[in-house]
Amino acid sequence: MSSTDAESPIRIGIIGCGGNMQGHVKRLLATGEVDLVAFCDVREDAAIKTAENAGVEAVIGRTIFNDYETMLETVEMDAVCISTPHTLHFEQIMASLERGLHVLVEKPMVCKVDHAKRIIEVARNVNKIVLVSYQRRYHPKYRYLRDAVLKGRIGRVIFVQAWLVQNWIRGQMARRAWRVQPQLSGGGQLMDSGSHLVDCIMWCANLTPQEVFAYIDNYNSPVDVLNAISVKFNEGALGTISVLGEAPRFREELVIWGDKGAIYSLPEGILEDMFDGDSRMVPQEELPPASNPDRNFVDAVRGRDVVQSPPECGLRVVQLTEAAYKSAQTRQPIAVSDL
Repeated sequence: MSSTDAESPIRIGIIGCGGNMQGHVKRLLATGEVDLVAFCDVREDAAIKTAENAGVEAVIGRTIFNDYETMLETVEMDAVCISTPHTLHFEQIMASLERGLHVLVEKPMVCKVDHAKRIIEVARNVNKIVLVSYQRRYHPKYRYLRDAVLKGRIGRVIFVQAWLVQNWIRGQMARRAWRVQPQLSGGGQLMDSGSHLVDCIMWCANLTPQEVFAYIDNYNSPVDVLNAISVKFNEGALGTISVLGEAPRFREELVIWGDKGAIYSLPEGILEDMFDGDSRMVPQEELPPASNPDRNFVDAVRGRDVVQSPPECGLRVVQLTEAAYKSAQTRQPIAVSDL
């Protein structure tokens, strides 16, 4: 049962107390508008440490739990923040919505298309917020790209290319991390870091997936490491997405081509290159301000802002991802409408 008003702090329960959650805790507390009232992790010591770092007294059965359902039943709260292995998200989100709670969840929202559709339906029915933590949507560089596309600076989008590489699989295998256990991760590099890239390119270019063809190589691991994906979008554009989990260092680039020009997101900045000869690196002062999912979550719960990374984006990402996995298995193009 939840109850929020403009005067009272938003009471938030924490589900999953690993390293990623520590950033959420810091950013939520930095808003000055929340009380973190309960902490849950299967490793009780992680929940205790997270609570103590947040300045909350760690009391087992009152603020510390190793079972999220018990936490939801025991503690009065208004919202939850979820950062757990990917395949656990669906049940945790649904349990929270059914108790009338707003949800901030790490990416990917879920690992199956039907799960994403169900969450969207339930969230609407109970009139609660679900916000997916796709932080690139809050980064000035990517906000500029989307604004440029929506304002028609490069014209009609005809092609997109995005790639992300990082030294991922070696560390995951060395630690035997949950990310290389398919029953917990739901997939490999595409489902993990690749989820950010897939959302980012579709959001920036204002596209939705129609059909997908993919080659995927697990690179002698239990999950995907090398991903080469071709996409046909409903809006008429084509695109390629490459996600590589075996590289010396992290690097990411996005390019959006239109019938008036192109816009490149490069490590050194944003390049605009137009058919009329106008080419420039975009000055830093022209970029929009930065934000983050946690700030947006608080503002949306308060009614001060719309949700900038809603569950519909989680649906689009899992549509493309699930289609890519099925294409790689069948060696056939997969229509999103068939999922």
